[in-house]
Amino acid sequence: MTPYEAFQLLELRVGRIQKAEPHQKTRKPSYKLWVDLGEFGTKQSSAQLTDLYTPETLVGRMVICATNLGERNIVGFQSEVLVLGLPDAQGRVVLLAVEREVPLGGRVY
Repeated sequence: MTPYEAFQLLELRVGRIQKAEPHQKTRKPSYKLWVDLGEFGTKQSSAQLTDLYTPETLVGRMVICATNLGERNIVGFQSEVLVLGLPDAQGRVVLLAVEREVPLGGRVY
């Protein structure tokens, strides 16, 4: 398998955070997120984003999600997608985002 073929196996799509609330049961501070992926529906995600974001600043934000990695139960909350981010110089998670409005559910390629 070529690196490009391997990349094609990963399904990355754009979504918009519809709802965000603290996930009270996790060891590390995190949020429960509900992400609208357009025709693919609204999916849940648990994300450790509390250093730079509040629930209010997350709602309405467009994000990039890995949608085909399977589901994980995060302390009683079913996480269906992985919201992508990368660390800043202090190790805090910064969300990956799109430059402008695009259709929800659009695939990254």
